[in-house]
Amino acid sequence: MSRIGKMPITVPSGVKVEIDGSQVSVSGAKGKLNQSFHPDMTINMEDNVLTVQRPSDAKEHRSLHGLTRALLNNMVTGVSTGFTQKLIVEGVGYRAEMNGDKLVLFVGYSHPIEFVGSKTLSFEVENRGKTILVSGIDKQVVGEICAQIRKTRPPEPYKGKGIRYENEIIRRKAGKAGKV
Repeated sequence: MSRIGKMPITVPSGVKVEIDGSQVSVSGAKGKLNQSFHPDMTINMEDNVLTVQRPSDAKEHRSLHGLTRALLNNMVTGVSTGFTQKLIVEGVGYRAEMNGDKLVLFVGYSHPIEFVGSKTLSFEVENRGKTILVSGIDKQVVGEICAQIRKTRPPEPYKGKGIRYENEIIRRKAGKAGKV
């Protein structure tokens, strides 16, 4: 039995879950998410508790069991509390600014780089342009946008300049002369 898949999901108050076969719609205070799951997985809701069951112990069903439960849990968490990821901008002259709902990055290129927010995704800049907060209800979208922001100027190993995740550790290298 999958350790992740067999855990029940408690649905908090204010979150509404609609199950239509393999289609699941979750709506809450922050927004609404829809997801289509594999038709072999059985999703049940009883007394504000979601459970996922699989038809057999085949390898494909075992892997889908945990995946389905994790995606459902992320949907419920997203519409109730949301997800936030923090990025750190390091480097002389590197900064981030907000221009309306757009995130504008100045990271050493000849032009600024813009990222546009949406209804379910928002940006926030703190610490005089050195910290970026990406918030949203869909964990996958938040992670993807953070990866795209980091990709504009990944951290380099010599001085540590670039954009990195808050808890990311950059392995530093010694320079030409081997000085530290």
